[in-house]
Amino acid sequence: MNFSGFVVQLLNGLAGASSLFLVAAGLSLIFGVTRIVNFAHGSFYMVGVYIAYALVDRLDWLGFWFAVPIAALTVGVLGVIVEMTLLRRIYRAPELFQLLATFALVLVIKDGVLWLFGPEELLGPRAPGMTGSVEILGRQFPAYDLFLIVVGPIVLGLLWALLTRTRWGTLVRAATQDREMVGALGVNQAWLFTAVFALGAMLAGLGGALQLPREPANLEMDLHIIGSAFVVVVVGGMGSIPGAFVAALLISEIKAICIWLGLVNVFGIEISFSKLTLVAEFVVMAIVLVVRPWGLMGKQQAASRAMGEAEMPIRPADKLFLTGVAVLALALLVLPPASSGSPYVVVLVIDLLIAALFAASLHFIMGPAGMHSFGHAAYFGLGAYAAALVVRKLGLSMEMALVLAPVVAAIGALIVGWFSVRLSGVYLAMLTLAFAQIVWAGVYQWDDFTGGSNGMTGVWPAEWLSDKTAYYYLTLVLVAASLWALRRMLFSPFGYALRAGRDSFLRADAIGLDVKAMQWVAFVIAGAFAGVAGALFAFSKGCISPEALNVSRSVDGLVMVLLGGIQTLAGPVVGAVSYTWLHDVMARSTEYWRALLGAVILILVLLFPQGIAGFFRQLLDLRRVQTEVAR
Repeated sequence: MNFSGFVVQLLNGLAGASSLFLVAAGLSLIFGVTRIVNFAHGSFYMVGVYIAYALVDRLDWLGFWFAVPIAALTVGVLGVIVEMTLLRRIYRAPELFQLLATFALVLVIKDGVLWLFGPEELLGPRAPGMTGSVEILGRQFPAYDLFLIVVGPIVLGLLWALLTRTRWGTLVRAATQDREMVGALGVNQAWLFTAVFALGAMLAGLGGALQLPREPANLEMDLHIIGSAFVVVVVGGMGSIPGAFVAALLISEIKAICIWLGLVNVFGIEISFSKLTLVAEFVVMAIVLVVRPWGLMGKQQAASRAMGEAEMPIRPADKLFLTGVAVLALALLVLPPASSGSPYVVVLVIDLLIAALFAASLHFIMGPAGMHSFGHAAYFGLGAYAAALVVRKLGLSMEMALVLAPVVAAIGALIVGWFSVRLSGVYLAMLTLAFAQIVWAGVYQWDDFTGGSNGMTGVWPAEWLSDKTAYYYLTLVLVAASLWALRRMLFSPFGYALRAGRDSFLRADAIGLDVKAMQWVAFVIAGAFAGVAGALFAFSKGCISPEALNVSRSVDGLVMVLLGGIQTLAGPVVGAVSYTWLHDVMARSTEYWRALLGAVILILVLLFPQGIAGFFRQLLDLRRVQTEVAR
């Protein structure tokens, strides 16, 4: 460590901050006006990189400096198409369904890029005129990175002028504060939203195109950048462009300092600060949200007057539902002997059962409690790792592991829930994501205890469960008992009080209900049952890896719940089975399974905005009403 290295790392941080700000600024604009948490924003960034590469590679006469703005404009046009054909149809849908639609877009766009450019990384050219380096304090620093350092403030200044010195900017700022009032004043909201979405997508495309000389184009860029962009937007304050710039600087410089510190000996203990770059941004977000819930420069969002369809009360099971459950239970009981000729069916159904329990545990806090979590995989992973460690490190039995795994997961949920229930909406969801990523980073880097990135193997069931059929029946019993317990709790006084706090916090508080305490308890219960699912998963696979805690598994859980229907208790089970089965079938049938799966999800979102189970419940309710009228 020396001063010159410190300065160079700070400059690296400034260059990274500019690139991150371009993406985050577009995301912040889109959310501020449309209230859509655009999960596909990272895809626009990735498309910008690939388009810039294609223009430079195939049109040599064009040149890099012409390819960059053309790539940004092309991505802006793509944003207009997406907004007009898809998002305009779902602006009044619940925000989580909008998230589901943009997640489906991620799958479609990723496979579209795969089809056009192939799976290999594509290394772009260096920027003409900036291929060399500049000496700073005896060290060489890329000239192109100096250019990027300047780009960020220039774009910030242009956006500030656009938003404060033009009539369009005034309308955008007004829509950020109260978009319904802007519509009531006669402003064409549709075109305003389209223009904002195009500008946001163009900024993401510009950020991607400018990254081409620094890193190769690859298919993982979308999910990598969207996580960081979400963090920047939330830390800065949703909808605040200056906040996004400050947050990008803060996070990038903290990561740069961690790299500069490297391996440090503190009182005889070696600490690798460079490894903290995996989780530094999420630690910053967690601290900011705990201390300042609306971000550094954000304000509490005004409540939207465009409410979704009123949620019907959850009714106890009727005879038709009980009959269906009985038929399903009978089918699951006879499945192993009936499918003896195809052992994979039993393996697949075990996965479906575990996914159903994981989704049901997430639904417990999303539906009845009204809390959105982007980090539910943390408790699934804690349960899985607890089971593996109990068997491998402590030498205890599998039966003891199944008892201790949900306890460990519940303790994790107890800690995270204490902080999380103080927030609401997107901020609560992002805080759960931050804690989940912190847990993931700890598991990923703790080589001596968790096996690090390699995970742990040899996590096998007890001898009496070595046969897959026997393990299937154990999974069936535990999952069925867990689903029954979750359902019973929702029809208990606690469940009714939980829904009362969700529907009207002030009224529930006025009659003496401690809403936050109840939500905290619900958080712990959901975490415990997710831990059961994680333990069953570990023993079914015989191994466990950090992927069990990854954000992608949390997103899978969200998709399962929303696909089935958040307003029905059967929804998460239906969604988990549908999503997992579709994923398995399509992944084995075509190389472009993501696009096919994304297209199916988009169709289901547009046709069944209440989810698959919610749609059928509406049909049954309509039939019941017609029968009563006929009588």
